[in-house]
Amino acid sequence: MSSKQIEDLFILLVEPSHTQSKIILKELKEGGVAHFNAAIDGRTALQAIRELQPDLVISSMHLPDMTAIDLVQSIRSDDDIKEVAFMLISSETSFEYLDPIKQAGVSAILPKPFKSAQMKRALVNTLDMLNPGVIQAGDFDAEELKVLIVDDSSMARKHIKRVLMGMGIEQIIEADDGANAVPVLQEHFFDFVVTDYNMPKMDGKELLKHIRNASNQQSIPVLMVTSEGNMGNLAAVEQEGVSGICDKPFETDIVRELIRNMLSEV
Repeated sequence: MSSKQIEDLFILLVEPSHTQSKIILKELKEGGVAHFNAAIDGRTALQAIRELQPDLVISSMHLPDMTAIDLVQSIRSDDDIKEVAFMLISSETSFEYLDPIKQAGVSAILPKPFKSAQMKRALVNTLDMLNPGVIQAGDFDAEELKVLIVDDSSMARKHIKRVLMGMGIEQIIEADDGANAVPVLQEHFFDFVVTDYNMPKMDGKELLKHIRNASNQQSIPVLMVTSEGNMGNLAAVEQEGVSGICDKPFETDIVRELIRNMLSEV
């Protein structure tokens, strides 16, 4: 099957503001998007998503009948549409609003107003998610890699798993907290670990410290995927020996390159 290109994407824009809708659609057209539809509220959007199966939903945060959080969580909880890519365009900067969006797995979060280059990059990242790309790093092939995903958000785990499987990685085990990952690490050997930072029982820093000092896999590469914005916390993670840190939402090509680099250093 041939890979999708930007001109092949079918996009549903969910935006209650007529002015903002015109601005975003103009940017999409100039970016090469030829197929799109629009909705002004969440209910209409969900109906359109089920009927039209778009490749990507682009939504503002605040809709007349719900927020983008409600919309993306409704999408992710519906087996028929849960794989649809999602992008947020919003002036919202609150962690309370943005973190649930990041945890749900999105291709990008753009500010209002955004630059054309930011939209183009977000569309390219969406294509990276939709078009599988197999990792080959040194003596490792993707199908041989065994990965542990640790995140207390089931939606975040599903998104990370989807991205990794899109890279050709199929041997994946999940844990919903650092504390629950510890016995899994005792029972199985992995090629690398992908972990969240913020978890309730044992966070990513504590898990990393356990791996580096008390596990039987002390040199295993660990990729921290996080919405954590505290630079002091991230600096502490780096001191514990993290192999790479990646923001949520993460860009597939960046994750692919981080994995290549981690495996080449083993």
